Amino acid sequence: MTEYTIPYADGTLRFALPEGMRGTVVHSRQLPPVETWRAVRDALRSPLGSPPLGELVGPGDRVCIAVTDATRACPDHLLVPPICTQLELAGVAKEDITILVAVGLHRASTPMEKWEKLSTDIVQRYKVIDHDARDAAWLSDLGAGPGGCPIVVNRRAYEADLIIATGVVEPHQYAGYSGGGKTLAIGCAGEATIAFTHGARMLEEPGTRLGRIDGNPFQAIVREAARRANLRFAINVVLDDEGRVVAVAAGAPEAVHDALVERAAPLYTVPIPRQYDAAVAGVGWPKDVNLYQASRAASYLHFAPTPVVREGGFLIVPAPLPEGAGEGVGEARFYEALAGAASPRAIVEDALAHGYPPGGQRAFVMAKVLQHCTVVIVGADDPELVRRAHMVAVDTMEEALALVAGRFGAGADVLIVPHALLTLPIVTPGGVAGAGTEREGKG
Repeated sequence: MTEYTIPYADGTLRFALPEGMRGTVVHSRQLPPVETWRAVRDALRSPLGSPPLGELVGPGDRVCIAVTDATRACPDHLLVPPICTQLELAGVAKEDITILVAVGLHRASTPMEKWEKLSTDIVQRYKVIDHDARDAAWLSDLGAGPGGCPIVVNRRAYEADLIIATGVVEPHQYAGYSGGGKTLAIGCAGEATIAFTHGARMLEEPGTRLGRIDGNPFQAIVREAARRANLRFAINVVLDDEGRVVAVAAGAPEAVHDALVERAAPLYTVPIPRQYDAAVAGVGWPKDVNLYQASRAASYLHFAPTPVVREGGFLIVPAPLPEGAGEGVGEARFYEALAGAASPRAIVEDALAHGYPPGGQRAFVMAKVLQHCTVVIVGADDPELVRRAHMVAVDTMEEALALVAGRFGAGADVLIVPHALLTLPIVTPGGVAGAGTEREGKG
């Protein structure tokens, strides 16, 4: 009997399929990991479309470094120290360097998260603060952007002499791929910007799609907002599904993003021959700490160019959810919208008719998924919380797979995606599972 392994919390979860059930494992493709410190050094020395940092600043300049929060796997502890070293070598005083954690509308980061993300040395040496999307006193309005989007960004960043952003380039539900200017333009944006970019109108746009950059209105806003805020330098990475750095680029944000999307797209997209009865979507830490983040695994597989699971199928997400639905304002709104509605259909209809506040977009997206598939959360600390969100809660994979067998029979066809946020399966009718996949096994 074949045994399968997927990430779960900070470890792994092992399971087997019931007798007769067919399983296919799909991974993103493999690239050799880079020697990260050397790759970061080389990227900073030879930036794309930009002079090196030492030529962008000098003594007396104020610098803001926008970094990702704890829900992103970006290895900021490897990126920020060499950035700060370069700045100080150029004459920037450490008192003039501010590190801004791009929490968007998520909760503020904890001291432990700051230490883990940035290193204790960085937190002790420099001012590290969290963005607050709702504090009007610390926001700058930069006018209307594409489609009338209000562009509002953190004032500490905007008023700095130089803004630098870190980021990870990976598939993103709305931006196509994250990274580039997104850490600043969305993670350090005002609530008005987040509301517009995550509203039902934006998410219904045909170009607002996972894995798509060209013609993507969300991405167009990100890039225009970054330009207006005068984001001049970014350093981004691409990670493999084991969290190892496989590519690094630094320099002008759009040049960095374009270069790394070109590397990321063939890494993350993998052909599969058909739709499946069910998919097991691995998440792992840090995304499986709350329902808001973990549910992305289900929506990513559903909103692939062709839904990975057929109509009426199952999307199984093992996630302990120690923070429940999530502790930020956006997470609270997400859960209130789901738990307060009679059905997923009611959520979609209300959102299209009346809109929703930021955070509600995740409820809207998940409601659309739930109209077509059953989402099963395995191992949640609070099963009732999951059930109130119109999803199914079970304790074990055996229970989840029994639900699949009950609907589709003992010979059900299951896709296992150990890293569902870093693998974009593309249904290719008549084809076979391509590079990056493992052949079928049976329970």
